[in-house]
Amino acid sequence: MLKHIVMWKFKDHAEGADKATNLRKAKALLDACAGIVPGMGRFEVAIAQPGLECSYDLVLYSEFADQATLHAYASHPQHEALKPFMGAMRLERQCMDYLS
Repeated sequence: MLKHIVMWKFKDHAEGADKATNLRKAKALLDACAGIVPGMGRFEVAIAQPGLECSYDLVLYSEFADQATLHAYASHPQHEALKPFMGAMRLERQCMDYLS
């Protein structure tokens, strides 16, 4: 099982909307990617609770059968379509993949 975790810090304002609005849109876009390729397991997207000073704004925790499945997800047209939006929103992005 390959676990894939991504965290983003968002800009306060981007593309004419505030951070809260953009976080909700990003969550909806990512949630819609759950199960888009065979071999995907758990797929969880969460917006951080307010008040934590050392936190990212949005996190994706996902599981894939193997590296090939993660690659199929990453290159899927639905996932590719959200990349411009996420790029315009983010200040920072961290990613980690690991086997368990």
